[in-house]
Amino acid sequence: MTHTITGAGPNHPGRGPGRRPGRPRAIGGLAAGLAIVLAGCSGAATPAPTSSPTPLTVGLGYIPSVQFAQFYLAQQAGYYRAAGLTVTFQNKIDPDLISLVGQGAVDIGLADGTSVVPAVSQGIPVRYVATVYAQTPNIVLARASSGIRTAADLKGRKLGIPGRYGSGWVMLQALLASAGLTPNDLQILPYPDFGQATALQQGAVDAATGFANNEPLQLERAGIPVTVLALDAATPLPGNGLIAGTQTINQKGGALKAFIAATLKAQDVIRADPMKGVDAAIAAVPELGQDPATQLAILKATVALWDSPYTLAHGPAAIDEPGWKSAIAFMSSIGLVPNPVTVDQVVNSSLLPAR
Repeated sequence: MTHTITGAGPNHPGRGPGRRPGRPRAIGGLAAGLAIVLAGCSGAATPAPTSSPTPLTVGLGYIPSVQFAQFYLAQQAGYYRAAGLTVTFQNKIDPDLISLVGQGAVDIGLADGTSVVPAVSQGIPVRYVATVYAQTPNIVLARASSGIRTAADLKGRKLGIPGRYGSGWVMLQALLASAGLTPNDLQILPYPDFGQATALQQGAVDAATGFANNEPLQLERAGIPVTVLALDAATPLPGNGLIAGTQTINQKGGALKAFIAATLKAQDVIRADPMKGVDAAIAAVPELGQDPATQLAILKATVALWDSPYTLAHGPAAIDEPGWKSAIAFMSSIGLVPNPVTVDQVVNSSLLPAR
């Protein structure tokens, strides 16, 4: 994420979900816990042998961003090391990450919830194991001066999108359906290089798809008030979350559970003081330091998406299975699920902290 107006959002894809080459960052840590035992009658202290830390390869979104602050902070603060893990980050586009996680080449990664359903439907052995974005970050935004206030107001308007794919496309169809509309009721204009926000800024379109923690902030800071249209509880779609392969869950379940717990610890720190997350992100991605005020605004908007009524009632990272059931039904109704799947085939809550 930079401070320019782009379509970069949670786990944002590259060209086609690479515009710009991401810069994968590998930051390794070694857990070294030495137990001291008494050595015979000499009284000498001798370090006991310890097990080696478990290596985990973690896939994040294509562009290193402040939106991954909790992962950077957990690494830099030693939470992963203390959990007996050696963590290496990779930045991947969403489709590639899901395939790599299914193959076991990446142990755990952050993926769009709406991408997991069709992947499992097509036989890719992945499971959604922890909620990160309890609210879907995908939105439609319009200039406040456009008169667009509800989804129904989009009828007949020009709307910019990056393409007819990905979580933004699923969200748009769900939003329109809530008003009894379909994409055929609008003039949908593609901006393959994710320039739809710029098109909105320039007046080429009346509205555009985007992310709640990006484009509205950028346009507001450019002096352009906007109206944001988001999905409500009646049309839930799963947000971004952590996924793991079924074989990896079986082989490294304890390590994955420790990773999730350490990441949630970092999220708690950032909730209390978002600037600590910004500092961690800048340490990992120095160019973010060019505009820390914007990065702080983006991170605060991101933190607001981590919680929902469901997670507040059931605990951080809780997976809203009734919501997933509704989402699977909706995605199936618009032809995005090639083969039938159930919630149990898509999610796995066994790695979450006990409540």
